[in-house]
Amino acid sequence: MIRAIVIDDELQMRNEVKERIRLFFPKEIAIVGEGSDVASGLSAIATFEPELIFLDVQLGDGTGFDLIEQSPAKNFNVIFITGFDTNAIKAIKVGALDYILKPIEDGEFKAAVQKAIESKNKEQHLEMLVNVSQNHYQGIDQKRIILKTPEAVFAIQENDILYCKSDGNYTTVYTQAQGAILVSTHMKKMEELLPPNVFIRCHQSYMVNKLHVVKYSKRGFLLLDTSDEVPVSARRKEFTMKNVF
Repeated sequence: MIRAIVIDDELQMRNEVKERIRLFFPKEIAIVGEGSDVASGLSAIATFEPELIFLDVQLGDGTGFDLIEQSPAKNFNVIFITGFDTNAIKAIKVGALDYILKPIEDGEFKAAVQKAIESKNKEQHLEMLVNVSQNHYQGIDQKRIILKTPEAVFAIQENDILYCKSDGNYTTVYTQAQGAILVSTHMKKMEELLPPNVFIRCHQSYMVNKLHVVKYSKRGFLLLDTSDEVPVSARRKEFTMKNVF
């Protein structure tokens, strides 16, 4: 059985999480402790050595990101809990972390928890993922995103991305430094992660970093400074020309 704790500054929210675990996952997860702020959360982690933490983004004496940064132990999975805070949600997504929105919806809750249960290993790269999310949340560094593959976790600078190509439920991200990275992510999700003033959807299956574009060929392609060619669809040509050049 997975040992879990709930850290949230709202007693009602802690009780909601515990009740849903009791209803939906009584045989898989045991809530062994809780906390209401960074200080009590760190104490709970040290005492109960959880394998899973339900963690609020905004705590009375800091943030959930601060708590993980300060915790000596980081060998656990995290499901963030947040209200509809656009900045927090974007930061969590950029760090490729899991989250649940307040007010909690049962289907979303069960999906996030089931994903954590099926994860064979606790997040080995948690510190890096949280660092990327925290920096984005604080406005320190908003130029990195996390890309996960079955074999590795990449922290990629946005400017290193040349273009993205989608194929159904997968997207290949072409970078200068790391080459092609295949991720199990829809193109729409990639659009949400990357700044729309820089990354332009020039084709149903392609999104290009306009900072790498050097010219448009009348053959219907954008030529990049790496000599790569990215197609432009007829339907998106006017939009592309307006936003790239």
